[in-house]
Amino acid sequence: MARKKREKPKQQLTFLDVVKGNFLNREEIMVHYKYYLLLFVLMMMIIYSNHLVSEKIKKVNRLKEETEEYKSRYALSQSKLIKIKMESEIGKEVKKDSLLPLESHPRKLLIKKEDGIHGKTK
Repeated sequence: MARKKREKPKQQLTFLDVVKGNFLNREEIMVHYKYYLLLFVLMMMIIYSNHLVSEKIKKVNRLKEETEEYKSRYALSQSKLIKIKMESEIGKEVKKDSLLPLESHPRKLLIKKEDGIHGKTK
């Protein structure tokens, strides 16, 4: 007579077993350990790829800030260059007319005009 295998009654899996990690010692887990190992490796790859993506995003944001800084510097230098070119062109035109640049700035003169009837100044 062939002996029948006695099947052990399955124990209920409790939350405490999951927390302690005792569920890893069960027979059902041991049969399919390759699949669980594959899932673990895939999850680790996903976590690592997300980490790489976040690092790339930080780098891109830093580079965007640098490009904005360089664009503003470029615009400032362009405006200075245009101003210098204008001043040099004006200087050439003035020399053609044999005029010299002013050494001191002109002064504003205020003239008070008196009203003839009442003698009040305006």
